[in-house]
Amino acid sequence: MHPIAIVTDSNSGITQQQGRALGISVLPMPFTINGAPYFEDINLSQEEFYRFLAQDVDVSTSQPAPGDVTALWDKLLADHEAVVHIPMSSGLSNSCHSAQMLAQDYDGRVQVVDNQRVSVTQRQSVLDAITLAGQGKSAQEIREILEARRFESSIYITVDTLKFLKKGGRLTPAAALLGTVLNLKPVLQIQGEKLDAYAKCRGKKQARKTMVEAMRKDLEQRFPQQLSQGKLRLQIAYAGNLEEALDWKAELECAFPGQQFWMDPLSLSVACHIGQGALAVACAVAV
Repeated sequence: MHPIAIVTDSNSGITQQQGRALGISVLPMPFTINGAPYFEDINLSQEEFYRFLAQDVDVSTSQPAPGDVTALWDKLLADHEAVVHIPMSSGLSNSCHSAQMLAQDYDGRVQVVDNQRVSVTQRQSVLDAITLAGQGKSAQEIREILEARRFESSIYITVDTLKFLKKGGRLTPAAALLGTVLNLKPVLQIQGEKLDAYAKCRGKKQARKTMVEAMRKDLEQRFPQQLSQGKLRLQIAYAGNLEEALDWKAELECAFPGQQFWMDPLSLSVACHIGQGALAVACAVAV
Protein backbone atom coordinates (compact mmCIF):
# COMPACT_ATOMS: atom_id res chain seq x y z
CA MET A 1 0.00 0.00 0.00
CA HIS A 2 1.29 3.47 -0.90
CA PRO A 3 1.74 5.85 2.05
CA ILE A 4 0.29 9.26 1.10
CA ALA A 5 -2.14 10.49 -1.59
CA ILE A 6 -2.29 14.23 -2.21
CA VAL A 7 -5.47 15.98 -3.30
CA THR A 8 -6.04 19.61 -4.18
CA ASP A 9 -8.67 21.53 -6.15
CA SER A 10 -8.47 23.46 -9.39
CA ASN A 11 -8.16 26.73 -7.43
CA SER A 12 -4.48 25.79 -7.24
CA GLY A 13 -4.14 26.39 -10.97
CA ILE A 14 -2.97 22.80 -11.40
CA THR A 15 -4.69 21.28 -14.43
CA GLN A 16 -5.89 17.71 -14.67
CA GLN A 17 -2.98 16.91 -16.99
CA GLN A 18 -0.46 18.53 -14.65
CA GLY A 19 -1.98 16.68 -11.71
CA ARG A 20 -1.47 13.35 -13.42
CA ALA A 21 2.15 14.27 -14.16
CA LEU A 22 2.70 15.20 -10.52
CA GLY A 23 0.97 12.06 -9.25
CA ILE A 24 -1.78 13.94 -7.41
CA SER A 25 -5.57 14.33 -7.72
CA VAL A 26 -7.25 17.62 -8.64
CA LEU A 27 -10.91 18.22 -7.79
CA PRO A 28 -12.48 20.46 -10.46
CA MET A 29 -14.32 23.46 -9.03
CA PRO A 30 -17.97 23.63 -10.13
CA PHE A 31 -19.68 26.59 -11.79
CA THR A 32 -23.25 27.35 -12.76
CA ILE A 33 -23.48 29.33 -16.00
CA ASN A 34 -26.91 30.31 -17.27
CA GLY A 35 -28.30 27.58 -15.03
CA ALA A 36 -26.12 24.81 -16.46
CA PRO A 37 -23.38 22.98 -14.51
CA TYR A 38 -19.74 23.28 -15.54
CA PHE A 39 -16.48 22.01 -14.04
CA GLU A 40 -13.16 23.79 -14.38
CA ASP A 41 -10.80 22.06 -16.81
CA ILE A 42 -13.37 19.30 -17.46
CA ASN A 43 -16.07 20.89 -19.59
CA LEU A 44 -15.04 24.52 -18.95
CA SER A 45 -11.79 25.83 -20.40
CA GLN A 46 -10.17 29.17 -19.62
CA GLU A 47 -11.15 30.48 -23.06
CA GLU A 48 -14.79 29.40 -22.70
CA PHE A 49 -15.02 30.93 -19.22
CA TYR A 50 -13.87 34.36 -20.37
CA ARG A 51 -16.21 34.23 -23.36
CA PHE A 52 -19.07 33.73 -20.92
CA LEU A 53 -17.87 36.65 -18.77
CA ALA A 54 -17.64 38.90 -21.85
CA GLN A 55 -21.23 38.01 -22.75
CA ASP A 56 -22.31 39.14 -19.25
CA VAL A 57 -24.14 35.89 -18.59
CA ASP A 58 -24.96 34.67 -15.09
CA VAL A 59 -21.83 32.94 -13.73
CA SER A 60 -21.61 31.67 -10.16
CA THR A 61 -19.22 29.45 -8.25
CA SER A 62 -19.84 26.73 -5.72
CA GLN A 63 -17.85 24.07 -3.89
CA PRO A 64 -17.31 20.44 -4.84
CA ALA A 65 -20.24 18.19 -3.93
CA PRO A 66 -19.57 16.24 -0.72
CA GLY A 67 -20.21 12.97 -2.52
CA ASP A 68 -17.58 13.79 -5.15
CA VAL A 69 -15.04 14.60 -2.43
CA THR A 70 -15.61 11.46 -0.38
CA ALA A 71 -15.76 9.26 -3.50
CA LEU A 72 -12.29 10.46 -4.47
CA TRP A 73 -10.97 9.93 -0.93
CA ASP A 74 -12.46 6.43 -0.77
CA LYS A 75 -10.86 5.53 -4.09
CA LEU A 76 -7.46 6.77 -2.96
CA LEU A 77 -7.66 5.14 0.46
CA ALA A 78 -8.16 1.75 -1.20
CA ASP A 79 -4.41 1.73 -1.94
CA HIS A 80 -3.01 4.55 0.21
CA GLU A 81 -2.58 4.77 3.96
CA ALA A 82 -3.78 8.38 4.14
CA VAL A 83 -4.86 11.43 2.14
CA VAL A 84 -3.57 15.00 2.45
CA HIS A 85 -6.25 17.33 1.08
CA ILE A 86 -5.18 20.90 0.22
CA PRO A 87 -8.18 23.10 -0.65
CA MET A 88 -8.53 26.80 -1.32
CA SER A 89 -8.20 29.15 1.68
CA SER A 90 -11.03 28.89 4.20
CA GLY A 91 -11.23 32.70 4.06
CA LEU A 92 -12.18 32.61 0.38
CA SER A 93 -14.38 29.52 0.12
CA ASN A 94 -16.44 27.20 2.30
CA SER A 95 -14.94 24.16 0.57
CA CYS A 96 -12.17 23.92 3.19
CA HIS A 97 -14.59 23.84 6.13
CA SER A 98 -16.80 21.33 4.31
CA ALA A 99 -13.82 19.05 3.71
CA GLN A 100 -12.82 19.31 7.37
CA MET A 101 -16.30 18.23 8.41
CA LEU A 102 -16.26 15.29 5.98
CA ALA A 103 -12.80 14.22 7.18
CA GLN A 104 -14.10 13.68 10.71
CA ASP A 105 -15.56 10.36 9.54
CA TYR A 106 -12.17 9.04 8.37
CA ASP A 107 -10.43 8.45 11.72
CA GLY A 108 -7.44 10.60 10.86
CA ARG A 109 -6.76 8.99 7.50
CA VAL A 110 -7.75 12.23 5.74
CA GLN A 111 -5.88 15.37 6.80
CA VAL A 112 -7.35 18.63 5.48
CA VAL A 113 -4.85 21.50 5.26
CA ASP A 114 -6.12 25.00 6.07
CA ASN A 115 -3.13 27.20 5.32
CA GLN A 116 -4.82 30.18 3.65
CA ARG A 117 -3.50 29.64 0.13
CA VAL A 118 -5.00 30.08 -3.33
CA SER A 119 -3.81 30.00 -6.93
CA VAL A 120 -0.02 29.93 -7.34
CA THR A 121 0.65 29.90 -3.57
CA GLN A 122 -1.74 26.97 -3.17
CA ARG A 123 0.16 25.23 -5.95
CA GLN A 124 3.36 25.72 -3.96
CA SER A 125 1.70 24.04 -0.96
CA VAL A 126 0.96 21.04 -3.16
CA LEU A 127 4.58 20.88 -4.31
CA ASP A 128 5.67 21.16 -0.66
CA ALA A 129 3.36 18.30 0.30
CA ILE A 130 4.88 16.14 -2.44
CA THR A 131 8.36 16.93 -1.12
CA LEU A 132 7.38 16.18 2.49
CA ALA A 133 5.69 12.92 1.52
CA GLY A 134 8.88 11.95 -0.30
CA GLN A 135 10.77 12.59 2.93
CA GLY A 136 8.59 10.07 4.71
CA LYS A 137 6.41 12.51 6.64
CA SER A 138 3.01 11.26 7.76
CA ALA A 139 -0.21 12.90 6.56
CA GLN A 140 -0.67 14.58 9.93
CA GLU A 141 2.91 15.85 9.93
CA ILE A 142 2.46 17.28 6.43
CA ARG A 143 -0.71 19.10 7.48
CA GLU A 144 0.96 20.50 10.60
CA ILE A 145 4.03 21.70 8.69
CA LEU A 146 1.97 23.38 5.97
CA GLU A 147 -0.36 25.05 8.45
CA ALA A 148 2.57 26.30 10.56
CA ARG A 149 3.84 28.06 7.42
CA ARG A 150 0.48 29.51 6.40
CA PHE A 151 1.65 33.14 6.44
CA GLU A 152 4.87 32.50 4.53
CA SER A 153 3.37 33.76 1.29
CA SER A 154 2.10 36.95 -0.29
CA ILE A 155 -0.09 37.87 -3.26
CA TYR A 156 -0.77 41.28 -4.83
CA ILE A 157 -3.48 41.60 -7.50
CA THR A 158 -4.73 44.44 -9.65
CA VAL A 159 -7.89 44.35 -11.74
CA ASP A 160 -8.78 45.73 -15.14
CA THR A 161 -12.41 46.50 -14.33
CA LEU A 162 -14.30 47.39 -11.16
CA LYS A 163 -17.46 45.70 -12.44
CA PHE A 164 -16.93 42.40 -10.68
CA LEU A 165 -15.83 43.92 -7.36
CA LYS A 166 -19.06 45.92 -7.44
CA LYS A 167 -21.08 42.84 -8.34
CA GLY A 168 -19.55 40.92 -5.44
CA GLY A 169 -20.29 43.69 -2.96
CA ARG A 170 -16.66 44.73 -2.39
CA LEU A 171 -17.39 48.16 -3.92
CA THR A 172 -20.53 50.25 -3.73
CA PRO A 173 -22.04 51.25 -7.09
CA ALA A 174 -21.08 54.88 -6.42
CA ALA A 175 -17.47 53.99 -5.60
CA ALA A 176 -17.27 51.78 -8.69
CA LEU A 177 -18.63 54.56 -10.90
CA LEU A 178 -16.21 57.13 -9.46
CA GLY A 179 -13.30 54.67 -9.78
CA THR A 180 -14.16 54.01 -13.41
CA VAL A 181 -14.35 57.74 -14.21
CA LEU A 182 -11.00 58.37 -12.50
CA ASN A 183 -9.40 55.22 -13.99
CA LEU A 184 -8.64 53.90 -10.51
CA LYS A 185 -7.09 50.44 -10.37
CA PRO A 186 -7.15 48.92 -6.88
CA VAL A 187 -4.30 46.72 -5.74
CA LEU A 188 -5.56 43.90 -3.52
CA GLN A 189 -3.52 41.62 -1.31
CA ILE A 190 -3.75 38.16 0.22
CA GLN A 191 -1.43 37.66 3.18
CA GLY A 192 -3.76 35.55 5.26
CA GLU A 193 -7.34 34.46 5.11
CA LYS A 194 -8.99 37.00 2.84
CA LEU A 195 -8.64 39.37 -0.09
CA ASP A 196 -7.96 42.83 1.35
CA ALA A 197 -7.42 46.31 -0.10
CA TYR A 198 -3.79 47.42 -0.39
CA ALA A 199 -3.73 50.58 -2.54
CA LYS A 200 -5.65 52.66 -5.09
CA CYS A 201 -3.74 53.62 -8.22
CA ARG A 202 -4.38 55.83 -11.23
CA GLY A 203 -4.14 53.43 -14.13
CA LYS A 204 -2.70 49.96 -14.66
CA LYS A 205 0.86 51.21 -15.09
CA GLN A 206 0.86 52.74 -11.62
CA ALA A 207 -0.80 49.63 -10.18
CA ARG A 208 1.95 47.46 -11.63
CA LYS A 209 4.60 49.75 -10.16
CA THR A 210 2.87 49.59 -6.78
CA MET A 211 2.85 45.78 -6.87
CA VAL A 212 6.54 45.67 -7.76
CA GLU A 213 7.39 47.87 -4.78
CA ALA A 214 5.11 45.87 -2.48
CA MET A 215 6.82 42.64 -3.49
CA ARG A 216 10.26 44.25 -3.14
CA LYS A 217 9.33 45.29 0.41
CA ASP A 218 8.23 41.72 1.22
CA LEU A 219 11.48 40.28 -0.11
CA GLU A 220 13.57 42.79 1.83
CA GLN A 221 11.61 42.84 5.09
CA ARG A 222 9.60 39.63 5.41
CA PHE A 223 11.60 37.02 3.52
CA PRO A 224 15.25 38.15 3.17
CA GLN A 225 16.68 34.98 4.72
CA GLN A 226 14.51 32.65 2.64
CA LEU A 227 15.42 34.59 -0.51
CA SER A 228 19.16 34.30 0.23
CA GLN A 229 18.74 30.57 0.92
CA GLY A 230 16.97 30.00 -2.41
CA LYS A 231 13.77 28.96 -0.61
CA LEU A 232 11.51 31.71 -1.98
CA ARG A 233 9.40 30.95 -5.03
CA LEU A 234 8.25 33.95 -7.09
CA GLN A 235 5.08 33.64 -9.13
CA ILE A 236 2.77 35.43 -11.55
CA ALA A 237 -0.93 34.92 -12.22
CA TYR A 238 -3.20 36.44 -14.84
CA ALA A 239 -6.82 36.34 -15.92
CA GLY A 240 -7.32 35.72 -19.62
CA ASN A 241 -4.69 38.27 -20.70
CA LEU A 242 -1.63 36.22 -21.65
CA GLU A 243 0.02 38.88 -23.83
CA GLU A 244 -0.16 41.45 -21.03
CA ALA A 245 1.01 38.82 -18.55
CA LEU A 246 4.12 38.13 -20.61
CA ASP A 247 4.90 41.86 -20.57
CA TRP A 248 4.29 41.85 -16.79
CA LYS A 249 6.68 38.92 -16.46
CA ALA A 250 9.37 40.83 -18.36
CA GLU A 251 8.86 43.84 -16.08
CA LEU A 252 9.20 41.70 -12.97
CA GLU A 253 12.30 39.92 -14.25
CA CYS A 254 13.85 43.33 -14.88
CA ALA A 255 12.86 44.55 -11.41
CA PHE A 256 14.20 41.40 -9.72
CA PRO A 257 17.27 40.38 -11.76
CA GLY A 258 18.41 36.82 -11.37
CA GLN A 259 15.04 35.65 -10.06
CA GLN A 260 12.81 33.17 -11.87
CA PHE A 261 9.02 33.52 -11.97
CA TRP A 262 6.51 30.70 -12.40
CA MET A 263 3.46 31.91 -14.34
CA ASP A 264 -0.02 30.41 -14.33
CA PRO A 265 -3.55 31.47 -15.32
CA LEU A 266 -5.49 32.64 -12.28
CA SER A 267 -7.95 30.05 -10.99
CA LEU A 268 -11.41 30.65 -12.42
CA SER A 269 -13.06 30.79 -8.98
CA VAL A 270 -10.98 33.89 -8.23
CA ALA A 271 -11.25 35.33 -11.74
CA CYS A 272 -15.04 35.06 -11.47
CA HIS A 273 -14.94 37.71 -8.73
CA ILE A 274 -12.36 40.10 -10.21
CA GLY A 275 -12.86 39.72 -13.96
CA GLN A 276 -10.68 39.37 -17.04
CA GLY A 277 -7.49 41.39 -17.27
CA ALA A 278 -6.28 40.94 -13.70
CA LEU A 279 -2.56 40.63 -12.98
CA ALA A 280 -0.90 39.28 -9.85
CA VAL A 281 2.56 38.79 -8.40
CA ALA A 282 3.14 36.39 -5.53
CA CYS A 283 5.76 34.64 -3.49
CA ALA A 284 5.78 31.61 -1.22
CA VAL A 285 8.45 29.99 0.91
CA ALA A 286 9.20 26.40 -0.12
CA VAL A 287 9.97 23.68 2.41
